[in-house]
Amino acid sequence: MGILIAVEGMDGSGKSTQADLLYHWLRAQGLPVHHTEWNSSPLVKEVTKLGKTTKRLLPRTFHLIHAADFADRWARQIEPMLKVGGIVICDRYLYTAIARDGARGVPRDVIDATYSFAREPDLTLLFDVPVEVGLKRILKGRPKLKYYEAGLDMQWTFDPVESYTILQTKIKGIYDSLADEGRLCKVDSNRDVSEIQKDVRRLLSEKLDFSSVEQIYPS
Repeated sequence: MGILIAVEGMDGSGKSTQADLLYHWLRAQGLPVHHTEWNSSPLVKEVTKLGKTTKRLLPRTFHLIHAADFADRWARQIEPMLKVGGIVICDRYLYTAIARDGARGVPRDVIDATYSFAREPDLTLLFDVPVEVGLKRILKGRPKLKYYEAGLDMQWTFDPVESYTILQTKIKGIYDSLADEGRLCKVDSNRDVSEIQKDVRRLLSEKLDFSSVEQIYPS
């Protein structure tokens, strides 16, 4: 039934960079691997963009739109690849919904029910950084925070940086609790990119068995 790897982390954690490096590393070994990203389904991407532009997305709406995106990618990309014994790397998985939607007040039982069709990954890596480090990395690449990214929709405060800090602190707390439950494997992401990637490859070698994939798809 293939191998499912998920990468999670707060904004600015470097998870997408690490997921991309991991994808190319596995591909270079001749393994069948597919990489898919959160909020990338063409069926709902434009709707999400419109909702964000008009600032009409409520927490429950956000929850359902992202769930629709995930369900479409699950049916078209993730599950088919797993069924033929391939490897799938998910840049954000259902834990993103648990963390982000939970931070916005959507009940955990509602989130779990919505994503009940998705199986538990074989390995989920949580790229962990302090909130202030993530913020610094984001602002280094662009001048200001986006409306929903900063959590301004929640109206905790009208200051983008303060609102971002509140939101990301809540998200980090949920991620930490998932890691404590043993569902996520923490990786210190406040280091050099190459050092982090070495840890990622080590964890994969220790925790996953690729022999079945190699037998189905010999290099």
